[in-house]
Amino acid sequence: MRTTSLRRCAGALSAAAAALLLSAGPAVADITSPSPSASENLAPVTTAGSSFLTATAVQPGQPVQLAGSTGDYLYWSFTSEAGRTDKITITVTLPPKASRHGASSWAVDVFDGLRRRQACTAGAQTPTAAAGAASVTLGCTLRKVRAWAEPWSGDPLPGTYYVRLAVTELPEQDLGLPMQVAMRIGARDSDDIQPEGGKLKTPLTQPVAAGTVQTSAQPVAAEKETEKEKGTGWSWSWDWLPDLSTRWAWTAVGGVIAAITGVGGYSLTRHPRRRWRRHRPEPDGYNQL
Repeated sequence: MRTTSLRRCAGALSAAAAALLLSAGPAVADITSPSPSASENLAPVTTAGSSFLTATAVQPGQPVQLAGSTGDYLYWSFTSEAGRTDKITITVTLPPKASRHGASSWAVDVFDGLRRRQACTAGAQTPTAAAGAASVTLGCTLRKVRAWAEPWSGDPLPGTYYVRLAVTELPEQDLGLPMQVAMRIGARDSDDIQPEGGKLKTPLTQPVAAGTVQTSAQPVAAEKETEKEKGTGWSWSWDWLPDLSTRWAWTAVGGVIAAITGVGGYSLTRHPRRRWRRHRPEPDGYNQL
């Protein structure tokens, strides 16, 4: 009897454990299933700027896909923090082979918030595409961003970074041909933010004050009507005279000094012929008849 009761208890415990495992299965699967990253939900960027001021902002992991023309300068900007190592990968789909006339050289440059060019530790920064190549790949892996650094060192610091894509050598006939550009910025974080003992007060982000675009021309104030136009007589206007400045004052003083020097020099260097004739003794019998 006792053995039978023990077997019954063991069977009940096994059934309960199996039921618990089956019920907990989906929950465990939900916990361990990978969640989509934030970069996968970002919309692709389809534009690029033509200068530092008009650079298009891109987030790390956000895809960039756009159509451009060979010979154009393309600018993007992204933000980096201390301890992060950024990797930039660009693929340029070249124009059809039939429309090209030779090889082309490309370059990707990265600048920090103070427009200082940053060095690349890895990647093809200045590749050359052969005349028959269909595409060219560029890459640049930056140094790890530091929390602080000496002003003269030029080390990467937290703030805004600018990416510039340009073609450096290209046959003149190929300028303006259509091309496709794909770029992605990868970021790898690290807890090691050496050197310690300092902290950057503010990120290196150069302020950009965009101006306002006027949709219509400002009204021009009508010029005041002169007395001559009114018919009351003739009036004198000083508008034709230039504005007096320090240059005009020095010019006038120099002219006066030159005139005085000229008069004094003439009086000192003139020939004393008339004075010599006045005191010259007359010969004997000159006044005699």
